[in-house]
Amino acid sequence: MHERLDQWHFVAAALTIGVVGTLLLVGITLWSMRRAEARRDAVRGGTRAKARKNEA
Repeated sequence: MHERLDQWHFVAAALTIGVVGTLLLVGITLWSMRRAEARRDAVRGGTRAKARKNEA
């Protein structure tokens, strides 16, 4: 009688870790980018923000 490990549990766990890690990385990157753009706009006096309002 042989007891084998079911590999699909490990595959599912690895995929879950990969997807969650990717989503976290994308979220942190977007947050950091928006924060950097806000700092840049503050230094420039908000010219880009004003230009966006004029376009709308």
